[in-house]
Amino acid sequence: MKKYLVFLILMLIVALALAACGGKGGQEGPIKIGALFDLTGPTSDVGTPYANGEKGYVEWLNQKGGINGRKVELIGQDYAYKVDQAEQLYSQYVNQDKVVAFLGWGTGDTEALRGRIAQDKIPFMSASYSINLASPKEAPYNFLVGTSYSDQMVIALKWVMEDAAAKGVQPKVVVFHHDSPFGQSPVPDGQKFADENGIPYTSIAMPKGATDLTPQLTQAQEFGATHIVIQNVSSPAALLAKNAKSLGMDTQIICLNWCADELFVKLAEDASEGVVGVLPFTGDFTVPGAKDAAEFLKSKGDSLENQGLHYLQGWWTAATMIEGIKRTLDAGKDISDGANIKATFEAMKDFSTGDVTSPITFTPEDHRGSDKAKVHQVQGGKWVPITDFMQSRIPLE
Repeated sequence: MKKYLVFLILMLIVALALAACGGKGGQEGPIKIGALFDLTGPTSDVGTPYANGEKGYVEWLNQKGGINGRKVELIGQDYAYKVDQAEQLYSQYVNQDKVVAFLGWGTGDTEALRGRIAQDKIPFMSASYSINLASPKEAPYNFLVGTSYSDQMVIALKWVMEDAAAKGVQPKVVVFHHDSPFGQSPVPDGQKFADENGIPYTSIAMPKGATDLTPQLTQAQEFGATHIVIQNVSSPAALLAKNAKSLGMDTQIICLNWCADELFVKLAEDASEGVVGVLPFTGDFTVPGAKDAAEFLKSKGDSLENQGLHYLQGWWTAATMIEGIKRTLDAGKDISDGANIKATFEAMKDFSTGDVTSPITFTPEDHRGSDKAKVHQVQGGKWVPITDFMQSRIPLE
């Protein structure tokens, strides 16, 4: 009987020891991250390469052993840009699959989920750069890797002022935007900056599924637009550029990040030449941060040139999220408690993406990873930088 008790005590000690050291953070097995992809919805033209980048990074990382020997399991599917579907999948992944973090997509669904994200304490990064998601008071578990749409808009308007001064004209700006929360996101902050700097400014929604934007461009002509800023994805932006060229408009077009890409150039054809873009994520695939993605794609019989800059965008968003998880584990903290990952991010300073973006820094007061972007221009069918990093730090409410 005494030997049996000793045996039980020894087994208990061993079990406790294994529990204490069996995987950092008190967890074992794969590290689960939820994801939403738009592969068939209205933003699928940019959503597909972005999703491929996220999935590609996770596969590449797992080939190298994952996070401290633990595989990363990316649990996600196409939600076709439907908010109700996003909410359903979020609930499934958080409550059933027990994900410890989440990679989202659109503005409408990310903003719709932010209350639940905060309640569930799920660190969340999406492809939405709405400034509403950057305030820890409003969205304590949301983090933006890319420059916010509002900061992109202000950078665009700063460049407009420089361009207009060089041409000796009074700038008049029309914003053409996707008819959604994503499209409308930077319009008010742009209006505020324009008002403060004496720039006539108005906005026009781009009808979903439009095949001709001539009526809307006629409104811009009547306004006397010298510059058009587009907050939309590649396909409708390319249509706008081609329609403007057909009308003989001499208006400078500026794309924010979701239409400043290779697809826009391909679809707009010669109408893309001279278009300007605000690019938080580089289109220069020779930078150090593009090397691993390029080599991974080459091993798959693909190329970064084929997938494009949104692939790098997804790759480095996943990489930033996973870096936060890794640092939390390395500190010996439990990643099943999202507050620990949140604290890790809020201490992250100058995380390098190898020049894909400016270095990423989060603080407890500001969840924008960067407020900088380079302005590029299409020259010879390629996006070429025409400025160094320009900065815009809009105060958070």
